[in-house]
Amino acid sequence: MDFMHDNLKDGRNFRLFNVIDDFNREALGIEVDFSLPSERVIRPLMQIISWRGKPQVIRCAELGFCHNGPENISSMIQRWTLECGIRFEYIQPGKPQQNAYMERFNRTVRYEWLSQYYWSSIEEVQDFATQWMWSYNHDRPHMALGGFTPKQHLAKAA
Repeated sequence: MDFMHDNLKDGRNFRLFNVIDDFNREALGIEVDFSLPSERVIRPLMQIISWRGKPQVIRCAELGFCHNGPENISSMIQRWTLECGIRFEYIQPGKPQQNAYMERFNRTVRYEWLSQYYWSSIEEVQDFATQWMWSYNHDRPHMALGGFTPKQHLAKAA
């Protein structure tokens, strides 16, 4: 999981909370809002777990204050993962390659659509993100997956 940010046309900042599956590079969630406190991070994680199952590990940056925001190191999230039996795996500061799939995904989001438009509202960004995520998972082959889409790769593994 990781966070991104951008601005609406009127200059207000908004954030994106992105979650992917390292195994098949599938985008599991993109949440968009002006603020993403711990409760807003836990809620989509719980939704993902309800339909995908519980992960053994969630990888994220530890020094969220510098790069991703304080949500990552919040005691509420740490308590939630402990209660769920999920291990938090922090990447080392200055070592984004330790979360390479997420960094690659964020770069794709940034260059393919996030920086391409002047967004009018949070709802517009969320709608576009949801549609793009579906296409990313179902229509877009990935060379790292042998030319299969994330959904095809997951089906092959089942």
